[in-house]
Amino acid sequence: MKTTGKGLSLILFLKDRLLYMGLIIVIIGLATSLFLLETARHPGLVETGTMVYFVLLALFMLGVWLVLDYVRQRHYYNELKEAIIKSDELQASMMIGAAVTSEQQLVVKLLEEQHRAYLNELGRYRRQQEMHNHYVMQWVHHMKTPISVIDLHMQEAQGSSAIGEAELGELARSVREETERMTRGLEMMLHTARLEKFELDVHIRRKPLHDLIRASVNAHKRLCIQYAIYPRIQGEAWVETDEKWMIFVMNQLTSNAIKYSKSKPGSKKLIYRITEHAGGEVVLAIIDEGIGIPKQELSRIFDAFFTGENGRTSGESTGMGLYLTKQVCMKLGHAISVSSEPGTGTTFSLSFKPAGIHVMSE
Repeated sequence: MKTTGKGLSLILFLKDRLLYMGLIIVIIGLATSLFLLETARHPGLVETGTMVYFVLLALFMLGVWLVLDYVRQRHYYNELKEAIIKSDELQASMMIGAAVTSEQQLVVKLLEEQHRAYLNELGRYRRQQEMHNHYVMQWVHHMKTPISVIDLHMQEAQGSSAIGEAELGELARSVREETERMTRGLEMMLHTARLEKFELDVHIRRKPLHDLIRASVNAHKRLCIQYAIYPRIQGEAWVETDEKWMIFVMNQLTSNAIKYSKSKPGSKKLIYRITEHAGGEVVLAIIDEGIGIPKQELSRIFDAFFTGENGRTSGESTGMGLYLTKQVCMKLGHAISVSSEPGTGTTFSLSFKPAGIHVMSE
């Protein structure tokens, strides 16, 4: 097997130099022809033995050059052949290191850069796959809770001989709340899947921001009434964005505001403040009066699967809502930031710039 490999390497080496060998042979032939012409013009000027000696010496020098060049480059050819044999292995391209010529060194450098880029892409894909698998398992776990609650309510209803109107209303309210949790979980799962092919599912249009906010508030109207949260929209503006994705962002931020405000007693405000700035920039501030976010957690709330102290306390957080919100805003060219005061409330700020759609990140 090794002999065959060396034979093939030598054959490849010689094939690459056929043009040079042919050119040298042509030059030898031209020189010999000149000798013969001079001999014909001046008989006895150049002896036949001298011409034969010249041809043999030239061919010998050609052979010496080929042998030395092959000895110099055989390691490169052998490594290249070995890499081809093991081409199904991840590290095959890194087996080539005995580059001699500048061309070979450039090829080796290209292979190294390609290998590094491939490893980076493979690592990114693996991280995405791990994150996706983790989220799916976490999502399934969260979906089991509302299903179990609904099943328990149905068993209680079937086991009770008589249910009053008050109990029936409470049962319906509880079932509806659990189904809404399932719906929100399904929507988040669907948007997570769509996010990977974002460019195929985006339509940038000029939209009234106040109408998008109003749609999100209406979707959470029942929860706002239930927990005495009073939303208020201040200002109006038109922005360049994708309606469906922006409603998803609004729903996440509104849902978070309700989730972390409902435990505080009394009535609470939820303000959507729209302000326009110089240059056409529009800033939306979503201000709640909830429990706030600890300062040490502010830098991590947009990380995937980070739930924080409040999320672990509520038991409803998956750690993906704000992560997806950040990713969507980045892809739409919008900026998002947060400030919070524990015990007082949290403010999320969305910045819409006229040129935002021209810097959509990949």
